[in-house]
Amino acid sequence: MDTEGVPSLKTESDASNVEPTLAEQDSQSSDFPEGGLQAWSTVAGAFLVQLCGFGYTTSFGVYQDFYTREYLTESSASAISWIGSVNAFIIISGGIVAGRFYDRGHFFLLVCGGALLQSFSLFMLSLCKPQQLYQIFLAQGLGVGIGSGAMYVPSIAVVSHYFQRRRALAMAIVATGSSLGAVIHPVMLNNTLPSLGFANATRASAGLVTGLLMIACFLMRPRLAPSSTSHLPFWKSLWRFAHDKAYVFTTIGIATYAIGVYFPLFYLQLDAVTHGINKTLSFYSLVITNSGSVVGRLAPAFFAQRLGILNVLIVASGCGAVFILCMIAIKTIASVVVIGVLYGLCVGVYITLIPPLLSVLTEDMGELGLRMGVAFMIMGIGGLIGPPINGALLTSHYVWWRPALFSGLMACLGFVCFLITAMDLRRRKIAKKNPEDVEEKVVAQ
Repeated sequence: MDTEGVPSLKTESDASNVEPTLAEQDSQSSDFPEGGLQAWSTVAGAFLVQLCGFGYTTSFGVYQDFYTREYLTESSASAISWIGSVNAFIIISGGIVAGRFYDRGHFFLLVCGGALLQSFSLFMLSLCKPQQLYQIFLAQGLGVGIGSGAMYVPSIAVVSHYFQRRRALAMAIVATGSSLGAVIHPVMLNNTLPSLGFANATRASAGLVTGLLMIACFLMRPRLAPSSTSHLPFWKSLWRFAHDKAYVFTTIGIATYAIGVYFPLFYLQLDAVTHGINKTLSFYSLVITNSGSVVGRLAPAFFAQRLGILNVLIVASGCGAVFILCMIAIKTIASVVVIGVLYGLCVGVYITLIPPLLSVLTEDMGELGLRMGVAFMIMGIGGLIGPPINGALLTSHYVWWRPALFSGLMACLGFVCFLITAMDLRRRKIAKKNPEDVEEKVVAQ
């Protein structure tokens, strides 16, 4: 068992927690404050970034419904979904650029510039006219996506400057921001779009986001100086990552899972409306889902480190895939509520654990931003193609079983990749039990 400031080998009680043994950094184990005013202020700022960034993106189901039925009626559901999918793709995949800049010490340039661009783009969205798909795509798909993407990876990675032992807790709190945002934004939009109209409702939303992002920029501070490894050639770094089997299969897993994970988030409200379910409840279907996600994002803070981050992620991803498939059965209010709550719980746990998992698979914190950026870029490709494929499978006749089956199977494929990662980590752990390896590790410590 580790004592404060003194690294040691894992005890037998940590057997289920395979992956952290690969990422402990002997030279830095005593360097993390694990708390304090600045540490928790940074967590609070990152929380607000997630609330306004990815929290807004996962609220796109409200826009998908509104655009499809009222504002962009001349465009297909598949074409409209490109707005949300491109937005999500840029936010996640932009991390490969943002992560590289972050590793080189440009934290404030990224978060302040990103906040300014996201705010400006949302106000520009309020000026977009009905049936003008390209205008909305430029403002919401590209502008908001680039702004949020500039902040996404830096706001997550900077938390690792302050926490190691309590990293799962800190990142769980940060991740809860996007779920809370995905509760606040749909409630606000669904209540203001009918009464204020698209322009004023969007401006009110933009004003809220602007104020919160300003606060976030004042709260967050990086603590560690850029590492010398951040200056290694980009392709040389990628070549090294490609030889890390656990990292490769984790990246493939989150990419394939992303193809399916957005289906409920983008289409649940439209699904409920087209099945004739009470309009008020349909409008709150995303709120129900994301309320479950809030609980799911907080839950790992209490047991993930003890049970193993990867172990918990595997269970959550497997259950989430099952609930995506269960969307085939949505026909009643009860089915919307049950699937929404349970899926939200699973996806909340899953999304929360991705950054900590990537962190514990990273031996050199100086390349954490790039590792996260590469993984999120590939993950973003899955998020980019998933919703449009779902829209095409749905068709204008609303054949719901086809996109539900496709998304569920893609999520199952991601689940299998996580199982392969776990097996590889287990193999490494067994190999490390060789007495000579143990002796070498003790000497190194």
